[in-house]
Amino acid sequence: MEWLTAPFEVAFVQRALWAGILVSATCALAGTWVVLRGMAFLGDAMSHGLLPGVAVAALLGGNLLVGAVVSAAVMTAGVTALGRTPRLSQDTGIGLLFVGMLSLGVIIVSRSQSFAVDLTGFLFGDVLAVRESDLGLLAGALLLALLVSALGHRAFVALAFDERKARTLGLRPRVAHAVLLGLLALAIVASFHIVGTLLVLGLLIAPPAAALPWARGVRGVMVLAAALGTAATFGGLLLSWHLRTAAGATVSALAVGLFFLSHLASGLRHRRRAHRAAPSTAITPTTRPNEA
Repeated sequence: MEWLTAPFEVAFVQRALWAGILVSATCALAGTWVVLRGMAFLGDAMSHGLLPGVAVAALLGGNLLVGAVVSAAVMTAGVTALGRTPRLSQDTGIGLLFVGMLSLGVIIVSRSQSFAVDLTGFLFGDVLAVRESDLGLLAGALLLALLVSALGHRAFVALAFDERKARTLGLRPRVAHAVLLGLLALAIVASFHIVGTLLVLGLLIAPPAAALPWARGVRGVMVLAAALGTAATFGGLLLSWHLRTAAGATVSALAVGLFFLSHLASGLRHRRRAHRAAPSTAITPTTRPNEA
């Protein structure tokens, strides 16, 4: 069993594992609503929309996390404002913000002498470079995400399943949507320097989507998604150590692989249940008419 434990005897791999666990829990809280509301494109747009703020912070020698927070706030405000424009569909507005913010970020990064290195680090992250201070920030982000999820749970549920009913109940769906965008931005900002913006969707969407066929209720999806994300982190770090592959990409790829396995198993289970529930057709002999 040495091959199973050897990688996690190294300090930086231990930190990477703890970071992955914290990120998985945070992404489970936000990603569940992303999956339930069909907001995957929005998550992708917001993750890439962090690039301008991170690029500016890198060029000025500032804190990358602060730059990511500023960009996330701009994206959240932009999506909220464009969502209220009656002549513009939400997908169109999100797409325009996505392309605009990403293009602006690439333009800013291109001013750096290490353009390729900076852009690669932003897109793919470096989970093995996590420091102890990063773990503290991730723990704080998780606590904040738990608080927002607990306080807004009722409004989020109503918003996800029936927006009109949420308005009838006085739950203010527009405010709930804005808060939900903030929760999504929090998860992305907390995760981007671990697995990168290009791979953050692996932990944000794949574990909740994999948990959906097996869990009962929203809270069950969140708990199971966090467990699946943790399993993907552990397995991804283990595989990357022995196969010498990129750690963040391996974690995300394994999370997506768990999603496909989950839905394959769910489909097989559904077929077996349908086969058992099908009524058996008994062959009954036909009655011949009486001959005259």
